[in-house]
Amino acid sequence: MKTNRNTNRLIIVLVTMLGFGSSCSDEFLEVPPTGVLADAQVSTADGIDGLLIGAYSMLNGYLTGNRGSTPNNWLTGSILGGDANKGTDPGDGANLATFQRFQADATFAEVNELWKARYEGVNRCNVVLRTVAENIDVLTAEKSTSVQAQARMLRGHFYFDLKKQFNNIVVFDENVPTEEIPNIPNNGDAWAQIEADFQFAYDNLPEQTDAGRVNKWAAAAYMGKAKLYQGKFDEAKDWFDDFIANGVNYNGEKFALEPSYPQIFNAENDNHNETVMDVESSNATGSVNNSNWFDDLNYPYLTGVEGPGDCCGFFQPSFELANSFRTTPEGLPLLDKSYRDSENELVTDMGVASTADFTPDSGPLDPRIDFSIGRRDIPYLGWKPHPGQAWIRVQSYGGPYSPKKFVYYAGQDGSFTDTSSWTRGYATMNYPIIRYADVLLMAAEAEIEAGTLEQARTYVNLVRARAANSEFWIKNDDGSDAANYVIAEYPESQFATPESAREAVYFERKLELSGEGHRFFDLVRWGIADEEINEYLDYEVQYLQSAYSGAQFTPGKDEYRAIPQTQLDLQPGVLTQNPGY
Repeated sequence: MKTNRNTNRLIIVLVTMLGFGSSCSDEFLEVPPTGVLADAQVSTADGIDGLLIGAYSMLNGYLTGNRGSTPNNWLTGSILGGDANKGTDPGDGANLATFQRFQADATFAEVNELWKARYEGVNRCNVVLRTVAENIDVLTAEKSTSVQAQARMLRGHFYFDLKKQFNNIVVFDENVPTEEIPNIPNNGDAWAQIEADFQFAYDNLPEQTDAGRVNKWAAAAYMGKAKLYQGKFDEAKDWFDDFIANGVNYNGEKFALEPSYPQIFNAENDNHNETVMDVESSNATGSVNNSNWFDDLNYPYLTGVEGPGDCCGFFQPSFELANSFRTTPEGLPLLDKSYRDSENELVTDMGVASTADFTPDSGPLDPRIDFSIGRRDIPYLGWKPHPGQAWIRVQSYGGPYSPKKFVYYAGQDGSFTDTSSWTRGYATMNYPIIRYADVLLMAAEAEIEAGTLEQARTYVNLVRARAANSEFWIKNDDGSDAANYVIAEYPESQFATPESAREAVYFERKLELSGEGHRFFDLVRWGIADEEINEYLDYEVQYLQSAYSGAQFTPGKDEYRAIPQTQLDLQPGVLTQNPGY
């Protein structure tokens, strides 16, 4: 059974606010909160470590099971970014269909849950920091500094996610009295707080920690990411340079690309050298919420014992994403978007019964497609080859593809899954918040803006070279490649100008990180969300009319989610709504 020190221990959590939404109620502040431990219970070294573990536990986003708070942002990052659609059928999770069409308003329950969960994480970090400050004689100086640095690193993460989701957020640290928080407006300088937290973490965390805990180099990578989001490219480059040259993981080994792309997403290979920061998961803890509760719907539909999960058909990869893996005969992406042209679109089994004959696409494809997308007649993680319609709930609504990247292997059912609940779809592979390939591609962006285009090409080609290792491509039973895989590194000509280099890096992030919750936020920070997303919606609706009819991205509004109406009601005259809502 898989275990992890962050989730299989008793979590001792001092909660002064049960979610930020509840904390803003005057009535709540007048009622003695439940679930609060006495000072004597947390004023010990073990008690403080328990509080810190409680802060780590919020990395998985769980509050009530509402999927708006998922740590992998499959709704706000992947679906809104065009990696996937809601899937299943129109009535199942109908509210999410509204969401994927950019029609959700401030009353949408999922955005309120997202807000609450991330602020619960902030609050738990602040509780740790206050408790350490109030018990200075309990920990050694070294341990005290380490605990504070971990808490601030985690707080920086929670604030970063809030910033990219909502933009105009409430910012406060451990020194702000609880009773003053409801009076803080949502226009604080979040970037200053985020950078201060990551800087403290970088300065004070050790290079090596236990697996699952943040270290100095996770702080360096995250700081580089924060700088990149702000357009501080020179500063981002400095942080990425430091990380790439000197960074080591929890066991003291240098970060590196995992040689086998699919092994990044294999629970038996968790905490590999590509892991920079992740959400740890485990099973057999007495609660499936310690496993990947956030992906319990994201499996092929009704597979029975012949496939994983046996439910539910959500998070189906899009036509747009699948076609993006088309390559030229020489193995390069179709950066001109001609992958949408009829002659380049993938052959699919739309409308083809599982019992009918079907010939899969024979054109050149990036091999990462079949690690990321489940499609007809391609081997599926040690289960039988994907059977097409038999594993799709409603093709005409969700399309022909199934999720694959975070689905467990056939031999892991019951050992690297938690089977104690209503579905077998509780896998226990860790979710990567940041991985080394992500850092290389972010570093390539910074290099382009610095004018060092050849270094940018080097970083991108490292990622492509890993994918080109045919030893790890998906094979048929006879040992042949499962599809016509063709991939090559970029030539110098693609990186001859900043414009063409950006085009390559942007597309590489789309391919390499598909389904990992990054795409929407990338499009927004690049300033191209309006064009890219509306083109995506116009393309996808021709195949999935009922899913995308009326969908439209509105610039100046849809870059960020609405401030939840519940929070506005709790703080009238204090919080302000985002533009357009």
